[in-house]
Amino acid sequence: MSLVEIQKPPSAENSVILLHPDDNIAVARLALPDGHKIIVGGQTLVTVNSIPMGHKVALRPIAAGEMIHRYGQAIGRARIDILPGQHVHTQNLAFEELHFNYEFPAEERPLAALSANIPTFMGYSREDGRAGTRNYIAVVAASNCAAHTAELIAASFAGETLPDNIDGIAVFPHGDGCGHSIGPDTQQLQRTLTGVMHHPNVGAAVILGLGCEVNQIEHYLGPNAPKSGRLVGMTLQATGGTRATVDASRKAIRDLMEQLSAEKRVPVSASKIQLGLNCGGSDSFSGITANPALGYCSDLLAEIGACAILAETTEVFGAEHLLVKRARSRAVAEKLLYYIDGYKKYLARFEGSNMNDNPSPGNKEGGLSNILEKSLGAVAKAGTSQMNEVVDYAERINGPGFVMMNTPGYDPASLAGLAAGGSNVICFTTGRGSAIGFPTIPVIKVATNSATYRRMMDNMDINAGRIADGEATIQQIGREIFDMVLRVASGERTCAERLGHHEFVPWRIGPML
Repeated sequence: MSLVEIQKPPSAENSVILLHPDDNIAVARLALPDGHKIIVGGQTLVTVNSIPMGHKVALRPIAAGEMIHRYGQAIGRARIDILPGQHVHTQNLAFEELHFNYEFPAEERPLAALSANIPTFMGYSREDGRAGTRNYIAVVAASNCAAHTAELIAASFAGETLPDNIDGIAVFPHGDGCGHSIGPDTQQLQRTLTGVMHHPNVGAAVILGLGCEVNQIEHYLGPNAPKSGRLVGMTLQATGGTRATVDASRKAIRDLMEQLSAEKRVPVSASKIQLGLNCGGSDSFSGITANPALGYCSDLLAEIGACAILAETTEVFGAEHLLVKRARSRAVAEKLLYYIDGYKKYLARFEGSNMNDNPSPGNKEGGLSNILEKSLGAVAKAGTSQMNEVVDYAERINGPGFVMMNTPGYDPASLAGLAAGGSNVICFTTGRGSAIGFPTIPVIKVATNSATYRRMMDNMDINAGRIADGEATIQQIGREIFDMVLRVASGERTCAERLGHHEFVPWRIGPML
């Protein structure tokens, strides 16, 4: 069966969703057959072909070359004349890069005043002032050459009883760390691995190398590294090979557990929440249900001095003008545009690549025609509050409020950047049904439509599809997400955690040598 379930069509008055009075399209709530009557905005029309669930239907005649609007924003031009009631998608909607007259802030804006009532959660208070929502011991490979041994170390603890205050032994294998230059690529990997080891959800860590790779473990242990008495490093070559390194690491981890014995959950201000915002397997409902609801949650976090971090630079493209207007200062706005321009140049290195390559076949099947339409829905995750800062991939996040991080749209690489920056909870919206998690950070899944939620209930924590079903409001689901973030921060397990999802993929930006 298609991911778009066959269901009884809604009534004429409830057939489609009109998102803005200036739009010349609407979105089908459910699959609409040819000849189905629609009543929207005081007019009546009839579908001239079938409209899949979540796809667009023209509300009036649209001439070839005319702009098509969704959310009151342009999402491309009509390739051909389009009739009222006709399906609007890639076959008749052309992608076109838009150029904006940006509305920069005239002067630096102050940080918003905070709410007088800030809730708490039960977390781990760390020496650097941050708060952990989990307490892991991490085993991190410095390179692919140490990845298998890192996995063996973590696997050797399977079935063993760990102290009650230790959530587990989290392993970070990956395919990088050698075979590339010592320049920006290695520096970005080092920033990423440093971020996941010196993370509020990690009580202690082991950094493991082969010994001869580009990414030497001395970077993490030397005089310029962050100081930590809970970081142990070793190489296979110096320790005596795979088996000897597993044995030595097990002893080191046992010693680290002793050091962590006093770590307990204590009441922590919810202003210490750093919520990573991500979406994957998006569909047309993402920008109607889950993303606006997550945006409402993001605004609630901003009100209490917590932080919400929007990622995926490729999914800001086409909506950047909306974020520029919300920037705290012109410098913050220009930093966002710098990263977008840099991403375009990055893609230009690979012939034929552009931002519109981002929508996947699943995105398109779910009703998203191009990156402009996808981005306008994606940025809704950041709500309406002021954009206070923009940071590069895996850079430390300080907050408060809404922050933008430069990451790819590729989900595992995006999550790795958010994690390295310090996100202690991640909220992930999905229309098609992504199952991704992270080794040390709880990932909350929010389904954009009820069909996906019902189909993948083992993977989904919250059903935002109830908004499109008329059973809940954006504000109600947003509050539900906010409340779950606090419960998860206090230790409640997410679906991804219960299923053991722990994907980790750093962003590699350069060639292999």
